[in-house]
Amino acid sequence: MKGKKAYKHWRVERDEQGIVWVYFDKADSNANSLSIDVLKELNGVLDEMLTKPLPAGVIFLSGKSNGFIAGADINEFTKVKNYDEALSFIQLGQNTIDRIATLPFTSVAMINGFCLGGGLELALGCTFRVADDGAKTKLGLPEVQLGIHPGFGGTVRLTQLIGAPSAMDLMLTGRTVNAKTAWKMGIVDFSVPTRHLKNAARSAIMERMVRKPVKSSVKFTNSALVRPFLARIMRKKTSQKAMREHYPSPHALIDLWRKYAGNPRAMMQEEGKSVARLVTDSTARNLVRVFFLRDHLKELGKLPASENKIFNVHVVGAGVMGGDIAVWCALQGLQVTLQDRKPEVLAKVLQRAYKLFDKRLKDRLLVQAAMDRLIPDIGGYGVERADIIVEAIIENVEAKQGLYRSLEPRMKPTALLTTNTSSIPLEILSQALKKPERLVGLHFFNPVAQMPLIEIVTTPRTDPICAQRVAAFAKQIDKLPLPVKSGPGFLVNRVLMPYLLEAVELYTEGVSQQLIDNSALYFGMPMGPLHLADTVGLDICLSVAEILSKQLNVKVPNVLREKVARGELGVKTGHGFYAYSGDGKPTGGGSASGKVSKDVTDRLIGRMINEAVACLREGVVTDADLLDAGVIFGTGFAPFRGGPMQYVKDNGTNTYATRLHDLQTRYGDSFKPDAGWSKLANQS
Repeated sequence: MKGKKAYKHWRVERDEQGIVWVYFDKADSNANSLSIDVLKELNGVLDEMLTKPLPAGVIFLSGKSNGFIAGADINEFTKVKNYDEALSFIQLGQNTIDRIATLPFTSVAMINGFCLGGGLELALGCTFRVADDGAKTKLGLPEVQLGIHPGFGGTVRLTQLIGAPSAMDLMLTGRTVNAKTAWKMGIVDFSVPTRHLKNAARSAIMERMVRKPVKSSVKFTNSALVRPFLARIMRKKTSQKAMREHYPSPHALIDLWRKYAGNPRAMMQEEGKSVARLVTDSTARNLVRVFFLRDHLKELGKLPASENKIFNVHVVGAGVMGGDIAVWCALQGLQVTLQDRKPEVLAKVLQRAYKLFDKRLKDRLLVQAAMDRLIPDIGGYGVERADIIVEAIIENVEAKQGLYRSLEPRMKPTALLTTNTSSIPLEILSQALKKPERLVGLHFFNPVAQMPLIEIVTTPRTDPICAQRVAAFAKQIDKLPLPVKSGPGFLVNRVLMPYLLEAVELYTEGVSQQLIDNSALYFGMPMGPLHLADTVGLDICLSVAEILSKQLNVKVPNVLREKVARGELGVKTGHGFYAYSGDGKPTGGGSASGKVSKDVTDRLIGRMINEAVACLREGVVTDADLLDAGVIFGTGFAPFRGGPMQYVKDNGTNTYATRLHDLQTRYGDSFKPDAGWSKLANQS
């Protein structure tokens, strides 16, 4: 078969044993994904293979070292104009994989690296699947994260292969599994080291292996007898995390399986129709937008060609933030020295580190290696060899400036100096330095291990190369870098604080905590504002609010000061706006009540969006896309709405500005539309 026909994305070779090796190497792309062009070419490959003499078998593998197939090409989703176009693309994928599933000879998917979405669906169409057992191999069907569900036959084949509970859990959560777990679940037939991968794939064909019949227990989970019962459990569990009104795809998946799992052919047809409906819905379009926003932030973290990666990190300050930053950097493979004056504080960080490493790494040797990379450093001896220094001490100008004066003479000339300040302008802090241009803000969010965003804060005097190197460091430790201009609260805290303070204002007016928080949850926020304030700590909220109130039109409600004065600081003291049990959960039901108020929602979200418009006008970020990305990844702003600026666009700029005017009339000048609204209206 070699040399018969040349393809743009595929390479076809036939060996001496009659096995056809089909390499997928998508042109002009760093990763393999299934586009219309790719699928049409694959059909040509299949046509060629079906000409006589037939091969002994076929092995599908990647021509790229980073992975098998990342899924369907998401760019195709942005081109779809209507339901019919979407259905045509989906049916092309279904029909292509159906052809693989009905080949008159054995087919094998040889999986290395990522095997996700449409990639796993293609693998499921093969007779056998063999996977590299290395750490980089990840398998899953994460389509729900894009507002859809599997559409190339995955809902049918995976539920039939491993049973409904396991298959539906993977599809409903979008989580991925490694090769060993996939083997235990029955998704792959062999999990082997890299050096044995090709031999394992070849053996599946040459030894004429026969697939084991599906267990009767697996078939039973898809039977008409148990589907109604399991579907109820799935709906209840799913509704607790994703409301149907906000995220319809997991609910559509449950409905699809519940109605059609007894008829695979009908389920395949309905799967395509369901995805075609979902992909043209606003939720999917906005979640695809969020996907590209994430990619855009990653691109901003490219390392300048002339610079080297960071290897040694020195963190000053072992409080909650400083300690967690140090722990996270060590988890990412960096050598970290952590400086603090109190040995007992350093000891607590090491305890937290062990728990996180044990949870994430799940291997005794890997955990010990990570612990070895995290070095307590009371004397600050790590300063001299550090590639980057992260200052994370108290929010006090004099204390920070004094530290910088002591650090600067000891630092390597190429070392980066960063601060995790959340509210103090860099223009003030850098006055203590002989080279103020080297100071860059590196603002993490709490909890560090969960929040993906880091604000990269600069001033007009900041050295652009230093800023870019810090952004690259953020990407190196698996975070999303967001460039922001130095100013009060930067972006995230500045946008978030009016939202939190409006919640406190509503509370002082007698609105219940549950109604306030539920109104935000119903909008799509991940946590109610009062619960969030309690989680962050009311003392921290007050500190940031007081700083912002001096520079912006922000009123700090007295009840916040009173609670802090009484020591009611939130979760950490057991009482704030809610009372908390020992495990940090609100007692008395918390925000369990289902009541919501549109007026409350408008007030909360209105304050946030009005401040976002002000940030855009002032150039805190360079454009609306970066603003939306920062607010989504920094505050959890409802992803299915695409970000504050996208939400305004979807509702109509003038319509939303009119809504703010109405709130101003009823509730005062805190809702006065920012001057930036007029510019937005002209652009729309």
